[in-house]
Parts: sequence; C-alpha cells; structure tokens
Amino acid sequence: MLSRTEHRGVCRLLSSVMSGTESHTDREEDYRFLHSMLMEKKLHLLFKIHERLKRFEKRSPIPVQEHAASLASDLAEELIYQVWRDEVEELVALFSKPNFKGLLSVHDAVAQRDFEPTLPPIPDHVLEEDEDSVKIVSLVKTKDPLGATIKRDKSTGAIVVARIMRGGAADKSGLIHEGDELKEVNGVSLEHRKPKEILTLLACSQGEVTFKIIPASSKEDMSSHKKLFMRALFDYDPNEDPTVPCKDAAVAFKRGDVLQIVSMEDDTWWQACHLGDSNTRAMLIPCQQLHERRVSLQRPKALFKPPRVKPPVLEDVDDGAVTGIHIAGLRRSFRLGRKSCLAGEAARSGRWSTGVHGSVCPPTYIEVIPYLRNPKDRHRLVVLVGPSGVGVNELKRRLLISDPDHYGVTVPHTSREKRRQENEGVDYHFVSIHTFEEDILNHRFVEYGRYRGHYYGTSLDSVHRVMAKGKVCLLDVHPNKIKHVYTSEFKPYVVFVKPPHIQELRLTRRRAKFTCTEEDKNSVRSFSEEDFEDMIHSAETMESQSGHLFDKVIVNGDITVAFRELKAALEKLEEAEVQWIPAEWICSSPTKARRSCGHLDSWI
Repeated sequence: MLSRTEHRGVCRLLSSVMSGTESHTDREEDYRFLHSMLMEKKLHLLFKIHERLKRFEKRSPIPVQEHAASLASDLAEELIYQVWRDEVEELVALFSKPNFKGLLSVHDAVAQRDFEPTLPPIPDHVLEEDEDSVKIVSLVKTKDPLGATIKRDKSTGAIVVARIMRGGAADKSGLIHEGDELKEVNGVSLEHRKPKEILTLLACSQGEVTFKIIPASSKEDMSSHKKLFMRALFDYDPNEDPTVPCKDAAVAFKRGDVLQIVSMEDDTWWQACHLGDSNTRAMLIPCQQLHERRVSLQRPKALFKPPRVKPPVLEDVDDGAVTGIHIAGLRRSFRLGRKSCLAGEAARSGRWSTGVHGSVCPPTYIEVIPYLRNPKDRHRLVVLVGPSGVGVNELKRRLLISDPDHYGVTVPHTSREKRRQENEGVDYHFVSIHTFEEDILNHRFVEYGRYRGHYYGTSLDSVHRVMAKGKVCLLDVHPNKIKHVYTSEFKPYVVFVKPPHIQELRLTRRRAKFTCTEEDKNSVRSFSEEDFEDMIHSAETMESQSGHLFDKVIVNGDITVAFRELKAALEKLEEAEVQWIPAEWICSSPTKARRSCGHLDSWI
C-alpha cells in the first residue's frame, strides 16, 4: 500500500508531468494529447481504485469462500429438487439474476487476487513471425455489423480494411484501422480468398471474432476538430446507386435532411449519420465532388438551350384588391416586367448577370450550423422563387390573405410620376430618377430595371420596413438576386416553386380558365404550348444554377396542395427550436473537400 507520503509523491509527480506538457512547443500536438490524457477523469479514478486495492491487499483478509459463484450454482440445482415453497422459489430466482451472478463473480476475482485482465494465448505459429508486425484482435460479435469494410488490394492481392465506420464496434475498440491487412479470421487463413467468402466466414462466427492483423505502416489522424453538419440538396438512395462500395454500409437521405459528417478522409465516400438519429454508427454517403461529376455528365438540356426572346408584355393590372384587402407589391406590371422588359434592359446595361458563364456547380451539400432564434429577434425573410407563370404570385397572395397581420410584402420603388388613383407608400414609393440612380450606386436595391424610361425596383429599405413591423416579409425575386439578401442580417428561407411535368402542367393551367368566376376571367392568364416549354426550361435553369440556395422545393401542380405545403413549411420553421442556417453567413469560408477515386469493398 502507498503511504500518505508516497501517495502525495505520486500526485506531485502527476502534477509536474502535466505542467511539463504545457511548456513544450517542438512537438505541441503530442504533448497536447498527453496532457489531455492525464486530465482524464477516468485516469484519476483508476488511481483511487489502485489505492483501495493496495489498502485491501495490506490488510490481507482471508476470504470465507473463493468460489462463491460455483457454490451458488450448485445450491440452486439442489433447491430445484426440493419441495417448492415461497422462500425456496424466491431464493432460486435471486440466484438466477444476472446482477447477483456478476456480484459473485467479482467477489471470486477479488478473493483469488485475480485483478489483471486475461488475454487469449497467442497461437504458436504467430510467435514465429515478427512480433511488431502482427497483432491479434478479438471483438465481441452482436446483431449489429462490426462497422468496417474490406477490399482486395489490386497490387498485392491482400485483404485490407478499406474503411472504419465511426461508432461501430471496430471503431470503438480502437484496435483496427484503415489499411490494416487481415491475415486470418478465427484461425482460418484468408490467403487467396475473396471478400464474399470472408463475409460468409464471419456470418458463421458466434460470439467472439478473432482477427490476425498486420498493422498499416502509417495511419492518418482520425480525430475530428469540430462537428460538421451538411444539408443535403438532393435525394439519395443507395439501392439505386450502382457505384456505391457497399449498399448495406450506405444511408439514404432526402433533400433538406441535415447530416452530421463524421469523416471526410475518403475523398469519394464520406461517413455521415442523420442528425438526431439514435443510431450513432456512421454510414457512407457520396462526397460532393462525386455527385458533381455525376450531375455534370447528366447536365440538363436547359443549360445548353438558348432562351427565346419575347417582345415586352405589360399589363398594368392591380391584383391588390382581394376581399377588401389592398395588397401592395403584387402589381402584375412589375412582375412581368422582370421577365421581359427588365431583363431586356439588364441585358443591354450589363447589370443583371445570369451566372451561366463558366462551369455551373450542381447542388450537392451546403454546410450549416444551428441557429437558436430569440423570440425578440425578427422573423427570417421568406424568398419565393420560380419561373413566370408557375404560381409564385398566387401563393404569395394566398399567404397574405390567410394572415395579413403576420405576413407582409414590400412596396416597390419607381421613378415615374404618381397617377391620380395611386397613393405614396401604398402602391409605390415615388422617387426622382436622381435618387433612384444614387440608390443603385449605393447598392440599396435587391433588384431593379427600366421600362419605357422609368425605373422600377425592390429596395432593401422596403424589406427592413416590413420586418421592423414584426411581420414575415415575403419577397419574390429572380434567383440571381438572392445574393443581395443572402446574409446573416436577413437569414432568408428560400422556397423554389417549380412546375410539374408537362402533362399535368397542361391540364392544371388550362383548367384554371374554366374554374374561375366570370369576373376573374379577364385576369386569368392564357398559356400556350410554348409557355409551358419556357416554364419548364426556366425552372431547370434556375435549379441548376441556384439550387444550392433553396431551402424548400414545392411542385405546384395543384395550387391548393402547394399552398398547404408552403404554409405548413413556414409554420414548422417558426415552431422549430433549432433552425439550420448556412455556415457561410457566420464563417469566413465554407468547407472544402478533397478529390480522389473510390473502391468497391464489402461490409463486415
């Protein structure tokens, strides 16, 4: 037993070692690891256990029975043949409890001074090899996989560990690493065996699985410095992916799901798990570069199809007077002007860039971080995006009517003269050309354009006015202009409204002319086959170029169903305790992944 003086000496020694690890900078990473290990609570508990055992050993008490577990087992067998009474039945039930058996087992270990762990004997043929190059690893097999994949090395033909899935049995053991060569499983040589044969061998194993391993010569640091979360921008099903290394080791996800990235060491297949999933074992997902390469090979025709230029269309119809509620910001003239007149002016002036020049990265993942909204904070800006005619304006109108006290829209600015029936700050904010152009130079507009010599635009100030009232501001802009509000100040929630397939599009849009009332027939837009093609073409282009900005995608086949889905999504957003926002709003630079090629391997 350690005396009080000796114990204090051990504590002083430990303290001096810990302080010494803080002053070394030549091997800072190694000393930081040693310092963190010495600070572990488990290590200090082990010191206490060691002290108690030494104190127990000094007293040298003589145990009454060294084999209490076997005695209890024999007694239980004897009692079975006795006349059953309540007391006997209760005693037999007590002996059969796992906790009681474990207590007796610990008692016997202490009584026999059996404190050291027992290791299985090393086979004789292993001793003939270099002890530093071979290790024996035993893992307890459960219903879950061991959490590793294997493959055959093409150059050597050896069976090696391809990946260690985070959270699995192999990862938790810390004894098996990527690149380790498997020589034997349960004493069976793996030489000249295929990965499928090894899977069969493991399936037949019961309880403990013993591996003979040649460790990899070099291993990368497997520790992660921070938690990394990604929101998926596409649907993925491993059962439909012929290139996935192992379907059982991959995880399916939907667009909008938040995934925690556990490992990016393999440059083709990342390891991740669903956020909030009870299963902490990591699974495979395609990395960003892999999905980008796939999509680039299947690039939609919309990116190569030149847009048709239509003549300007202007309908100065006010859609605001609905059920007695005047809704500013829904003037059809401004919306249609964006597609034709404003776009034409922008093309001449060079102010609006479509972003098509150069390569276009398809939507894959976007790094996100948790955001806890304070009840006193302003609501997030809601941005509605979609091609002309898809129903963005109608969805915005229905949201406003459903709760005019909660939702609001911006009042546009214009440089033209105010008409007799118009009101300042209700229909438009009327400003001079000089003021409008000065605000353009100061980047005060989300988007703007000219029609018949007059400026029209949506200003950042008008967005602030709506949000300052405590309302959810609904903004309808071209996808290329989202960048002006894509900041931590506005925290926009971007909803992309896309058309259904062309057969449903023909049916629903032409049906609208027959279901509307007589008074509304004049305001219902007529669609041609060319309009349908343009709508789908525009939607494909928007999604290809700006899909990484979209938080929600709604297919507007039935306007009632689409509105219900939109309303539910916005309500869920406000009710959520934790919201996930792009990391680029807070961080200086997004995460960059490395590029490489993958290998087909098997799940064990």
